[in-house]
Amino acid sequence: MTSVKRLAEICGGTLTGPWQGVEVTSAAIGSRDVQPGGLFCAVPGQKVHGATFAADSNAVAVLTDAAGQRIIEDAPTPLPCIVVDDVREWMGPVSAEIYGHPVRQLKTIGITGTSGKTTTSYLVEKALLDSGLKVGLIGTTGTRINGKPIPTSLTTPEAPTLQALLARMVAEGATHLVMEVSSHALQLGRVRGLHFDVAAFTNLSQDHLDFHPTMEDYFQAKALLFERAEDGQQPGTAVICCEDEWGERMRDIAAQFSSTVALYPQTKNDSAERPEANTNPAWAITSAEVSASGRQHIGVEITGAESSRKLDYSIGMAGAFNQANSLVALACIEAVTGETLTSESPALQALADVQVPGRMQLVEAGQDFLAMVDYAHKPGAVQAVLSSLHDYLPDPHARIGIVLGAGGNRDHEKRPIMGRIAAELADAVFVTDDNPRDEEPSTIREAIYAGAREGVLKKKKQQEDKETVCEIVPDRAEAIAAAVSWAQSGDAVVIAGKGHEKGQLVAGVMHPFDDVEELANALAQRAQAHSEREGRQSESSEQR
Repeated sequence: MTSVKRLAEICGGTLTGPWQGVEVTSAAIGSRDVQPGGLFCAVPGQKVHGATFAADSNAVAVLTDAAGQRIIEDAPTPLPCIVVDDVREWMGPVSAEIYGHPVRQLKTIGITGTSGKTTTSYLVEKALLDSGLKVGLIGTTGTRINGKPIPTSLTTPEAPTLQALLARMVAEGATHLVMEVSSHALQLGRVRGLHFDVAAFTNLSQDHLDFHPTMEDYFQAKALLFERAEDGQQPGTAVICCEDEWGERMRDIAAQFSSTVALYPQTKNDSAERPEANTNPAWAITSAEVSASGRQHIGVEITGAESSRKLDYSIGMAGAFNQANSLVALACIEAVTGETLTSESPALQALADVQVPGRMQLVEAGQDFLAMVDYAHKPGAVQAVLSSLHDYLPDPHARIGIVLGAGGNRDHEKRPIMGRIAAELADAVFVTDDNPRDEEPSTIREAIYAGAREGVLKKKKQQEDKETVCEIVPDRAEAIAAAVSWAQSGDAVVIAGKGHEKGQLVAGVMHPFDDVEELANALAQRAQAHSEREGRQSESSEQR
């Protein structure tokens, strides 16, 4: 239990109401989630202030602002209030105090970036588990404690939920935490009060501009992970992927606050040009070979002030961006454990078997072409997937088809950009629905299709003999079937956008839908049709 007086001292808040002797045992931001004896963190909403629902909750006290205080004081039964200027700024530190600061008992890795957070977190989790450690993971695909799934709804949960999860992890023996940290979480203070021993940056590309006004605002939100000192500590070791100017800027920002490890995933980088070559550690991929099965064999050189060394390892995922993700993962592992990795380390060996649901996930049903599902739902991610497939396919004349949609109630500007990129890099684009949410699905499809047509025309001017299929197929299952039907031997088909998701949100209703299942069904139907066709041909030949 923690007294409201102690919580008020932590945040410098003003106590009002009958607060003497009141103690709390938990915290929640949703009124329905407040447990008996809990603290309700009442924040202003877009339409209604959260304090409106305080009287109907199980709360024994409320953390709120002046507006919330007035609402509570007008209620028939006023509750004790801790009044602060910004509730979100203090939810994290207050919740951490209530749950006994569980993060102090964990070695923590926070991973931010537009793409690659989930894959990198999977790689780190598997490597740490195989090294004999107890690990908690929080991210896009949910929460796991020592490999056991725990349902959550946000990439980075709200601060009260997050602190409760951390306390549960500690209670179940976890010693390490791997966590995806979204820009929303950083901007909204969900990770306030949480210290990271290692903070990693993967990359930055256009996304979430419905929330962040500009790309610069988006970048600055990510940078908060490397600038803030939390829980009385300085920012931990920064692991920065420096593959473009965003990464270089983030490296320079992080270096002002903590020790920095710079990563160079592209083999063309010259160590002589790296500012870290003779000072801070720098990790660079020096070689990458792809086997016929898609497995990548990677060589890395690590340089620093005193010495250099090399690592060799393999990953079972295609794509140059997965080379970068694996590099980030290994640097995080070494930083958080303090142990020098070798090519024989269990952590490196563990990477070979990692598969991430919905991330370059291969679906095999005996077909003679590549078929995969990927979560790519942003311009940069679509470009990365298609570019990787071009590099991956052994036949330089092989064609690529993509099934592409975009989510409703999200960044409108990215839709034509995604369509244009898809048409420029693929040979067939099947525009369909993703999660329309509350938007008119046809409006989303038309925006993507318009961009795709621009890409087709641009490519036509550059390659007159290049024919690109560009179709709108509203039903997602039918679009997947169309792509599978289009594919020929040696080609590749990628189903983009939904990845691991198991439903499709249309007009507020969640319908069961699994891209992996639908792709497998389409492949099976194609195989059956092919078998039946061969049977008829054989029968006809016998009759003649």
